[in-house]
Amino acid sequence: MSYALNRDIRSFEAASAIGGYLIVAASGTAGAIAAAVAKKGFGVAERVGSEAGQMCDVTVAGMTEVIAGGDLDFDDPVTADDSGRAVKAVAVAGETVRIVGFIRAEGTTGDILPIQVAPSLLVTPA
Repeated sequence: MSYALNRDIRSFEAASAIGGYLIVAASGTAGAIAAAVAKKGFGVAERVGSEAGQMCDVTVAGMTEVIAGGDLDFDDPVTADDSGRAVKAVAVAGETVRIVGFIRAEGTTGDILPIQVAPSLLVTPA
């Protein structure tokens, strides 16, 4: 599917190789990104991804596609698993979970699903 309208795509240097359709996060190197780890992430790498040291196009707002890391239902808020795949964001007492966006279909592990990228936080008091 093409989601060219109404989305914000930015380019960032990849600190390490990033596969397409994966959630990305800051790498710790100024201005660089890497595949996200659990409960992190701010956008989704475009389908071609990037090699280390190259520029990677990332959807930071709007519709795109992401690889599912588990069972997902329409409108589930998602965060990243340890591989940068989308998993359902679950509230944890006393923790803040970073939400990357909301799934717009149903699917399971390995499926490429539409996502409305809308970074936000899920804050749960202890």
